[in-house]
Formats: sequence, C-alpha cells, structure tokens
Amino acid sequence: MEEPSARQQDVLDATLALMVEEGDRITMTAVARRASCSKETLYKWFGDRDGLLTATVRWQASKVRVAPVDRARLDLASLTASLEQFAENWLSVISSATSIALNRLAVSHAGSGRTNLGAIVLENGRFAMGRRLKPVLDAGRDAGLLRFGDTETAFRTFFGLVARDVQIRLLLGDRLTMTAEEIGRDAALATKQFLALFGANAGPADTGL
Repeated sequence: MEEPSARQQDVLDATLALMVEEGDRITMTAVARRASCSKETLYKWFGDRDGLLTATVRWQASKVRVAPVDRARLDLASLTASLEQFAENWLSVISSATSIALNRLAVSHAGSGRTNLGAIVLENGRFAMGRRLKPVLDAGRDAGLLRFGDTETAFRTFFGLVARDVQIRLLLGDRLTMTAEEIGRDAALATKQFLALFGANAGPADTGL
C-alpha cells in the first residue's frame, strides 16, 4: 500500500474531522467541500465512498507505529523500547476524539448492511496492528528473549494488557482523559507485565501457549 501524498493526507484528515462532526451523515460532497477539492478527484483517488472510508481508516491506523528491530542485534532493551512505543502510540490514537468517533460509527454500522465500515475498521485496525507487531514478537522469540508457542495468542495478550478497559469506556461515553505522561506510564506497565508473562525467564506455566 502506497503512502498517501501530502494532498491526499489533507483529504483523509478532512474526512476524519467530518466523521467526528457528522457521524454516518458524511458524504463525498461534504468531504470535497471540506477538503477544497472536486468529487471527481475523490473518485479518482479512492474509487467510491467505501474506498475513501478504507483509506481513512488506514491513515488513522498508520499513526500506530512499531519501532523497527534489528534481528541480528536485538536485545531486551531494544525489544522493550519497541513494545513500549507501540503501546504508547496505540493508546494515544484510541483515546483521540477522532478514533472514538470512527469506532462508534463502525460499531453502529456493523451487521446493519448499510456500509462495510465495521469490516473495514476491523481489517485495517485490529488485524493490521497484529500484522505490524507480530514480526517483532517473533524476532524476540527467535532471539531467546520471549517464550511462547502461538504468536496470535501472545499478541492478543499484549493487546489486552495495553487496552484494558480504556477503549470500551471511551466508546460508552466515559469522559476519561489520558495525559501523555499517563499514556507513557501505562504503556511501560503493560510491556513490563507482558515480559513477566512471556519473557525468557518466565515460568513453565507462562510458556505453554
């Protein structure tokens, strides 16, 4: 998937802003007006409304980054830093007003037949996060720093430790505010807990997955 151009990024940011304001009333006409471009340009770049929504979700999800690791030189410090960065980025993104609005919209559409937004968010959000982080977990295992059998199970455990009840509370309207300092602390704690479960020195009961 190619990185969107600067102009396309402006359009995707405009789409996200409209989702926060308008919810499922968002239209190609409204996006074109907000982004100061023509509908023809939107159709050329994204194909249709679902294509625009897919690109928008991908753009929002791309803000969750995983620090690259050097498999040949991977040690506990660099593995920890990569996991903490992922956790911090992810918590920052899901606690933003943009992601809250996007996920609420996706949940409201899921199974309704109105749009494919639920499937789009699932594929380009949760599943994309897995594809991004699992190679890091596998690298940690190959380096003898982690011990687990199933990568998906290990990823879901880490995901759960990071998310806790934060996302569901936000989606249900809890006015939970998270400062950068709190996010950093929570990310570090989740990583520490994960390493206690799956680190090389974890007990046999923690490595049978």
